[in-house]
Amino acid sequence: MQINSAQFTGLLALTFTLHTAAAADWPQFRGPNRDNISRETGLLAEWPKGGPTLAWKAEGLGKGYSSVAVVGDRIYTAGDDADSSYIRALNTAGKHVWRAPLGKPAAPGGYDGTRATPTVDGERVFMLGQGGDLVCVNAATGKEIWRKDLRKDFGGQVGGWGYSESPLVDGERLIISPGGKGGTLAALNKATGEVLWRTKNFTDGADYVSPILTTIGGVPQYVQLTQKTLAGIDPKSGDVLWQAPRRGSTAVIPTPVQADDLIFVTSGYGIGCNAFKVTKSPGGFTAEETYNNKNMANHHGGVILLDGYIYGHSDSKGWVCMDHKTGDVKWSNQGVGKGSVTFADGHLYLRSEGGRGTVALVEPSPTAYKETGRFEQPDRSTKNSWAHPVVANGKLYLRDQSILLCYDIKAK
Repeated sequence: MQINSAQFTGLLALTFTLHTAAAADWPQFRGPNRDNISRETGLLAEWPKGGPTLAWKAEGLGKGYSSVAVVGDRIYTAGDDADSSYIRALNTAGKHVWRAPLGKPAAPGGYDGTRATPTVDGERVFMLGQGGDLVCVNAATGKEIWRKDLRKDFGGQVGGWGYSESPLVDGERLIISPGGKGGTLAALNKATGEVLWRTKNFTDGADYVSPILTTIGGVPQYVQLTQKTLAGIDPKSGDVLWQAPRRGSTAVIPTPVQADDLIFVTSGYGIGCNAFKVTKSPGGFTAEETYNNKNMANHHGGVILLDGYIYGHSDSKGWVCMDHKTGDVKWSNQGVGKGSVTFADGHLYLRSEGGRGTVALVEPSPTAYKETGRFEQPDRSTKNSWAHPVVANGKLYLRDQSILLCYDIKAK
């Protein structure tokens, strides 16, 4: 698998930002570059019957749908106990190291527990709770450094399922989406929580999307999607560099993906997908829609862009491979059923959200869907397994409510 130039640029930028994270670490939601692509090699290309070896199982993580961040010898996640939401740190043997209060436990929209995934940057961990509690804690001890409340401190506005965004770190800035009249996006000083700017000309309510940091036309920018708008934001000033109307329905969740000047977005509830060509000229940026179809209506399992092709689950078609530039479907397959996806060492890792939580190993190719292994998750909860799978340091991590399963996927 070759990484294209835009992906390499983004990987390089995030490598400097997350300078303490090793190549095999997974310091935030969707990985080092927020594209769900792991840089690991030497992993199993096929799984034995019954799947890879289960290394350990951790329990007592609380209620929620948070995935994990993995940096060095620590694993970070979050979940609700009866008295509070907590950020949690485990070691690489699955033993609890510390927990830090996040906020009141809550079930916005009727779903208990945390939604976001912690972001790790050097000595700090950042986490956003479903009720709007934004907390920075010490990565080694869990000691609180600062906290904000996106509703009270920012007048934040978000949909009925609560805050679900995973914070983004860029240099000294922490990027978060309070939503509302004060500005959709905000940049905070990551060390103190001080507000650096808010987007004055971009004031949509927040939805459930985690933004990306990218470079288009040689200009770094944050890209965020809401119910109404896709926008590019200047990192230093918070000025809107460009925006395009893009209407969602009910909930807009998947993170945008981008290669070169083409940004792809998708959402469920019958909406589908769009591609926008963003062009820089002497007069500024323009964003032109290049296609709009229902070939990829991804609810919340996320999509991956590899070598010019988009892979993900579409509510109307099953698992789909489609051409990034044209929007044409190359193949569709029911696979493991509706779910989430990540990528490492030449393979897609598909995780079913329902039933027995089937996990499959799939070769990405525009010619056909080809599995090289699958297994059914043990110890399934009664809830949908919405936490995305994570591959880090030779392990596959599957969070399911209060448990975390760790599989050894390193080739012998």
